[in-house]
Amino acid sequence: MDIVIYTFSIPAGVSCPFAVECKTIADKAWGFITDGIKQLYRCYAASDEARSPQVRAARHWNFDLLKHETEDEMFRRLQASLPKKAKIIRIHVSGDFFNQKYFNAWVRIANNNPHILFYAYTKSLKYWIDYAFALPNNLKLTASWDNSNSFVIEMKNLKYARVVFSEEEAAELGLEIDHDDSHAYGGDKSFALLIHGTQPKGSMAAKAKNTLVATGVKHSYARERTRSINKR
Repeated sequence: MDIVIYTFSIPAGVSCPFAVECKTIADKAWGFITDGIKQLYRCYAASDEARSPQVRAARHWNFDLLKHETEDEMFRRLQASLPKKAKIIRIHVSGDFFNQKYFNAWVRIANNNPHILFYAYTKSLKYWIDYAFALPNNLKLTASWDNSNSFVIEMKNLKYARVVFSEEEAAELGLEIDHDDSHAYGGDKSFALLIHGTQPKGSMAAKAKNTLVATGVKHSYARERTRSINKR
């Protein structure tokens, strides 16, 4: 039987307060890409928004509904939107925990739905660390490695995912490569993700991706069958 992973997203970049090396924003109206000044690689989710007005509109719709709400209001809205048949939900194919209230609301959602496995990648480590209680067992968080947050990851011994430009780089770091999120929701070990998505022309990230393509290395990032959740 196929695994169906439901997903919830908000716009890349504008909802990612701690993104540095992947900072990318697709203009809300037209989808024009703005790359961060310290960017090492372009966020694949922002590229999706740039290509698709429908994707862009759905993610901004979610964000616009949530960003000014109280924690209780966010909790009620998120709870009402959960699909009844969901067994696994990825929080944020695009976007991140944009404040402590929003992070807390998702923790409450996980606590309130122990039959669902929730997982997320995040650079909002401050909200994770500042959360005063133990996280529920059905909420699996993976820190997204960035040179700006690596000291926190190491100090707190957090599970992390690191974007690499080659299989050799992953091997040197002692990290297995994940192509389908199974390491994110199914294990406790840190792992690597090969560079993927549209990269800025002439950048090191673009050259690395082109090398992967030319040498036939599997670099795509294909999750199990997914369905998006949109707020009401």
